[in-house]
Amino acid sequence: MILYSYRRCPYAMRARMALKYASIKLEHREIELRNKPQSMLLASPKGTVPVLCMGDTVLDQSVDIMRWAIDQSDPAGWGDVDDTLAQTWVEKNDGPFKVLLDQYKYPNRFPELNQEVVLEEALQLMLLPMEQSLQATQYLLGAQMSWVDIAIFPFIRQFSMVDPRRFESLPINAVKQWLSLHLESELFNSVMQKHPVWRD
Repeated sequence: MILYSYRRCPYAMRARMALKYASIKLEHREIELRNKPQSMLLASPKGTVPVLCMGDTVLDQSVDIMRWAIDQSDPAGWGDVDDTLAQTWVEKNDGPFKVLLDQYKYPNRFPELNQEVVLEEALQLMLLPMEQSLQATQYLLGAQMSWVDIAIFPFIRQFSMVDPRRFESLPINAVKQWLSLHLESELFNSVMQKHPVWRD
C-alpha cells in the first residue's frame, strides 16, 4: 500500500491523520510539487495529492481515503455521525471556504479584493458557525471527535497562519481552543514528521 503525499498540503494532511488513526500500514512517498513522480501521475493523472494506491485500486480524493480508512478501523467512533450534517460541513469547507482561504492567503493573486472583506466573509461563512457549534460541544458534531473535525482542521490551521496576530484578535475563542487541541495532538504531530523526497 502506497501513499503519495506532500507534508504541508491540507488534503494530504487529513488523509494521513485518518490513515494513522486507523493504523493502516503503508509506504509513504513524499513528493515534490514541481517534480511529481511519473508513477504517481500514472496512478492518478490529475496530479494532486493525496493518492493512495492499493494494488489495482487507487483513491485520489482525500475524503474517500478518510472514509476508507475509517471503514477498516474506527476505534474511537469517528464515523458515528449524522452523514448529512457531516457532508454539509465538509462541502462548505472544501468549496466556498477553500476559495476564501486562497483569496486570503494569496492576496497578490487577487489584487482586486479587499483582505478585510475576504476575512469578514470567511468569518460569516465558516468561522462564526464553527464558533457557535463549538461553544455548545467540544467538537463540531458533538461531545466526541469525528472525521469531520479532522477533515476541516488543516484548513483552519492554514487560515490561522496567514496573519496569526489578526487571527488571535478574532472573537472565536472556542475555535481557537479547538484548533490548539488538534495542533497539540499526538496524532497531528505524528503525521507531520519530515520525509525525504521520494523519486521514481
